[in-house]
Amino acid sequence: MTRTTHIAVLAFPFGSHAAALLNLTQRLAASAPLGVIFSFLSTPASIAKIFSKPAHSLIKPYDVWDGVFPEEASSKSPQQLVEIFLEATPENFYKIVKQAEADSGVKVSCILADAFLWFANDMAEVMGVPWLAFWAAGATSFSAHVYTDLIRAHFSIENEEANVKILPGLSAVRVSDLPEGVVCGDLESPLSKMLQDMGTKLAGATAVAINSFEELEPAGTSDLKPILRNVLNVGPSTITVPLLSNSDDTSGCLEWLDTRESGSVVYIGFGNVLVPPPSEIVALAEALASSKRPFIWSLQDTMRSLLPDGFSEKTSGHGKIVAWAPQLQVLGHPSVGVYVTHCGFNSLVESILCCVPLVARPLLGDNMINCRLVEEVWKIGMKVKDGKFTEGGTMEALDSIMVGDKGKEMRENVGILRSRLLESTGPNGSSTHNFRTFSNLLFTI
Repeated sequence: MTRTTHIAVLAFPFGSHAAALLNLTQRLAASAPLGVIFSFLSTPASIAKIFSKPAHSLIKPYDVWDGVFPEEASSKSPQQLVEIFLEATPENFYKIVKQAEADSGVKVSCILADAFLWFANDMAEVMGVPWLAFWAAGATSFSAHVYTDLIRAHFSIENEEANVKILPGLSAVRVSDLPEGVVCGDLESPLSKMLQDMGTKLAGATAVAINSFEELEPAGTSDLKPILRNVLNVGPSTITVPLLSNSDDTSGCLEWLDTRESGSVVYIGFGNVLVPPPSEIVALAEALASSKRPFIWSLQDTMRSLLPDGFSEKTSGHGKIVAWAPQLQVLGHPSVGVYVTHCGFNSLVESILCCVPLVARPLLGDNMINCRLVEEVWKIGMKVKDGKFTEGGTMEALDSIMVGDKGKEMRENVGILRSRLLESTGPNGSSTHNFRTFSNLLFTI
C-alpha cells in the first residue's frame, strides 16, 4: 500500500504572497509522486482570489480566519488588517490543520509555510514534523530580515546614508534602503516583530525556497547560506505561469498598443495594494499630460477621482487609463518602452522577462532595496528624482530612459539579465535544478 504524504501549506494572505506560494505548490503537485496530498491554508478573501481558477487536483484549499469580523472589515486600513491577522495566529492555523487532517484521515507529515509565518517552526516541533519555508521575493531583501539583529548591532537610523558593507549582498544598499522594521520605523509593531522572529526561527527550517534566480543575486544568496540550511532559488514564479490569452484583455490594451510605435509607450502600474500619495498621483498625471508620450495607466477606479481636472480630455489622444491590464502581455508588447512602478519584486522580474527598463518610485517593504539594485548594481532603471513623483522629475526620468544614451545602456543590461533568467529556468538551469532538490527534500523527509 502506498503511504500518503500530507503536506500542510500555510500562506501569508496579503500582497502577492499567497499567489506565489500557490504557484510553487502547483509545481510541486505536478511533480509529486503517488500518495502526496496538499492542504492549502489562507484567509477566505485570499482563497477566493487565488483559487478563482481550478487548482491541481491534489491541492485542497482551506479558509483560515483572518481575525476580522465582517462588520469591521471596511473600516480597517491594510496595515490594520495585517496586524489583526497576526493577532489571530497561530491558533487559527492550528485549528484548520486539525480540520484538514480529519477531512483527509491522514496526519500532516510536513509543513510548507510562507517565511513570514515564523510560528511554523513551533507548530512543526509540536507536531513532530519537519517544515520548509518559502520567501516570495528576492534574496537580498530576505538577507536584510534574516540578519536584522546583526544589522541593528552595527547601524541605526542616524547612519542612514551608510552602506551595509558587513554583508556582501547588501554592500550597495544604504541603511535608508532597508525595509521598515530593520532599523527604522516602529520596531515594536506587530509586523516588525513578526519579521524579526522570522529571522531567528528560519535556521530551524529543513530548506528555504526563494522566488528568485541565483544569477540575479549571487551575493545575497551566499549571505544566507552560512546560517540557513538548503537555501534554494527556485524562481521566479512568473516564468511558470502561462501568459494570458488575448481574450483576457478586456480593456483592449493590446489592440491600442498595436497602433503605437515601437518603444514609445510608458506603462504605469502599481498593483492593487500600494499606491503613491494623492499629491504624487496628480504630479504623475501632469507629467504624462505635459510630455505627450503615449501611455497606459493601470489605475483602480477608486483612484480616478484624484486625477487633475481635464486630465482625460488632455490625454485622450495619447493615453489610455484602465482598471486592470494583462501586465505581462502589456510589458511584452514591442510598443512599450518603459515601466513606471513601485519596484516590488514581481514587477522587477516582469520587467526583466519583458526586457523593459524601469522608472521606480519605491513605496514600502523591499521596494527600496530593489530600487537600489536596479539603479546601481544591475543598471536597468532609475529612481524618480528624490524618490517622489513631481512633474519635472518624472519627465526627466522618462526622457532619460526613452531617448538618452543611459536608456540604451539600460535596455542592453536588462537584455543580459533576461537571458540569464531564461537560462536559469530552462531544463538545465539553476532554478530548475534547485526546484528538483527542494521537491525531493519535501517528498522524502
